[in-house]
Amino acid sequence: MTENGEHSPFHRSCEVSKVKTSSVDPKSCKNHNEALKLTARKAEGEISPYQPRPPLLPRLSKSSKSVSVEETVRARRLRNSQESLSDPVETGSSTDSLKEDQTAPGGFVLSDDAPIRTDQDSDARLLSAVTTGSPVFRDRGSSFSEYERRPHSQQSDPTDHRAGPTKLRLSPVQPTGTLPALEKSFASAPLRAANRIDRDCLDYAVLAREKLGERLHRNLSDSRLLENMGSDSASVNSMRSSYSVLSPIRPQDVRNRSFLEGSVLGSGALLGAEELDRHFPDRRMSVYVATWNMQGEKGLPINLDDLLLPTDSKFAQDFYIIGVQEGCPDKKEWETRLQETLGPYYVMLYAASHGVLYLTVFIRRDLIWFCSEVEHATVTTRIISKIKTKGAVGIALTFFGTSFLFITSHFTSGDAKVYERVLDYNKIIEALALPKGLPDTNPYRSTASDVTTRFDQVFWCGDFNFRLCKDRVDVEAIMNRTVGGDMGPLLEHDQLSKEMKDGSIFKGFQEAPIHFLPTYKFDLGCDIYDTTSKQRTPSYTDRILFRSRQADDIKVVKYTSCSSIKTSDHRPVVSVFQVKLKPGRDNIPLGAGQFDRDVYLEGIRRRITRELKRKEAMKNQSSSSSSICTIS
Repeated sequence: MTENGEHSPFHRSCEVSKVKTSSVDPKSCKNHNEALKLTARKAEGEISPYQPRPPLLPRLSKSSKSVSVEETVRARRLRNSQESLSDPVETGSSTDSLKEDQTAPGGFVLSDDAPIRTDQDSDARLLSAVTTGSPVFRDRGSSFSEYERRPHSQQSDPTDHRAGPTKLRLSPVQPTGTLPALEKSFASAPLRAANRIDRDCLDYAVLAREKLGERLHRNLSDSRLLENMGSDSASVNSMRSSYSVLSPIRPQDVRNRSFLEGSVLGSGALLGAEELDRHFPDRRMSVYVATWNMQGEKGLPINLDDLLLPTDSKFAQDFYIIGVQEGCPDKKEWETRLQETLGPYYVMLYAASHGVLYLTVFIRRDLIWFCSEVEHATVTTRIISKIKTKGAVGIALTFFGTSFLFITSHFTSGDAKVYERVLDYNKIIEALALPKGLPDTNPYRSTASDVTTRFDQVFWCGDFNFRLCKDRVDVEAIMNRTVGGDMGPLLEHDQLSKEMKDGSIFKGFQEAPIHFLPTYKFDLGCDIYDTTSKQRTPSYTDRILFRSRQADDIKVVKYTSCSSIKTSDHRPVVSVFQVKLKPGRDNIPLGAGQFDRDVYLEGIRRRITRELKRKEAMKNQSSSSSSICTIS
């Protein structure tokens, strides 16, 4: 009632409604009065806009409770589906979103037996999540829709059918705990090239997982990286022609890196720790050393695979060092045959000779950038001879920060000439003038009288001509009693083993245990020891020794003879080593990828020609066999 004693419009409407009908619920006017009072209190600031509000429409009366909850849920789902189909922005179905909410922790469940929450509950939960700083909505506060940021007084009532169809807004879902960390942490949307791999190379990952106790060979393009490599098909398909498994290079790095000087601890050095760990994560490389007295034969074996690529080795090696005594007259032919056998994966880094002494170094072609310039020197121990058959040839190089010295030699022959052989050794270590321009990696441990002390790792192979001090009959009897490859009884009579124990030769050198038969002297083409009138005693004349500045830097993987090559009276001896590497500086003279290009091209050409001939022979053989017919 107003001050003039007149009724307000609201009271007049109630009175008119009472006159028109008596079936209206008497509680409706009371609810409208409460709504007006709530609005007035809100305007005065007594009620926070974030506090729950009473429903704007009258609640269902007892007479209207005949409508079951199940029918209400079904009606809401139907309306939700229709709105999702009519909304052009919506990308997922309402059914899927409801399923997600059913399984999400912290959210409500819309199921047949679940209680129905009104839009007020959803708004209250949303505002609560924002104001309390939920980890999910802390970063999403600025991404709420315009509708959600409106005051409640301006939002449309979801139960008002006159306002048109509106989408059901589900309550926010909050995580119950911290989100799990991603397995692969890629820096950006386009994956790094080192972590992207084509499907053609995915079979390498299978090999990487097999391991079997041996190191995966690096012929497989840095296959150690494949064990932890992540890939996605989308990037592979879209960027197949633009990226490889090589690491990307930034333009700034190209501008800054000169490779002329660097630091062991600094990043960016070509020979530094970063590059070393990328190519050799365990900082160990494999070295294959072979020595063979060829007896000057002109005819080489038809196949050298058994010499360089034995079947008992799972992987090929990083370095191949082949020392030859009394080599074939055509040195170039020998080098080409070696290149043909090793194939395109390897290049001949360097080759040196001294008369009929040949020393050849092959290296994996992707490692030549980390080698220094290669130096060599020779020593003659028999000056009178026109043909230099006795003496030594050495090759020196630095790989990353580790210096290497490879020597092959041929000492004086004769059963009783032990003293002469010791003199040959002393002359070689004093006269071999290495290194020349390469820096000594540890000059404090070097001596001027011994070339082997001036390098980190030394491998010395050759025909040392030391014999077994025993009659042939006794030696053969001992060999017949040998069981399980135990050659200890034979080596008790070995001249070299005795001299090394006395310290008169090969000071600081080691030799792996010998488990193979003597390699000298055989009749050509067979496994029978000397049947000539001289009846030479079988002996271990061909040996491979090694020396390292640091203990345990060299580990022996294999030490054996190659019994399948029988073109000489000597059997080749081979050994495989694991050698520890250290990072270096870029202030050494780099080889800059130099190798013998002519030998490489000729060897690969022969390899291709041989393969084509083999395929042609197989084709002719299959065609001839199919043309044969039988007449019954």
